[in-house]
Amino acid sequence: MQIAKNTVVTVDYKLWDAQGELIEEGREPMVYLHGGYENTLPKIEEALDGKDVGYENTIQVEPEDAFGDYDPELVKIEPRNRLPTPLEVGMQFEGSPETPDDDEMPVIFTVTDIADDKVVLDGNHPLAGMALRFTLKVTDVRAATEEEIAHGHVHGPHGHHHHADDDEDGDQFRSVPLH
Repeated sequence: MQIAKNTVVTVDYKLWDAQGELIEEGREPMVYLHGGYENTLPKIEEALDGKDVGYENTIQVEPEDAFGDYDPELVKIEPRNRLPTPLEVGMQFEGSPETPDDDEMPVIFTVTDIADDKVVLDGNHPLAGMALRFTLKVTDVRAATEEEIAHGHVHGPHGHHHHADDDEDGDQFRSVPLH
């Protein structure tokens, strides 16, 4: 079966930066619903469209087609007492960016530094500003179920993703007002 709209695609992958440094080797395959459902990067869908099981390729995706350019406006310094404790580098919080557009989507900020009474929060995706290389190998293609199409994502092993607010232990993401 060829990869087309409303097929479920299973891909083994490795992710590298433009300098050839391995960023991630997928322990689990990436399983996504193909056809513009925003379950993977559009450039990956474009590269795999019409391909069959066994297809292998390495593609480069520029920042504007991946996680965007690095935006220094998304780095904030907040008073430590405005954030919950305990506080550690790497923790993530949901907040609103400081923009005049009130319709702006909340941003996930990552604690990147803690010093005395100040905390540095970065709302950029960790891979923002980076050109990325994906090594892809298609291992399975099947027709999506009606339910998967209606929901816009794959169900079953490796397919149904938790959302930030569905975190099981409740402490990975917290919503805090940021100034």
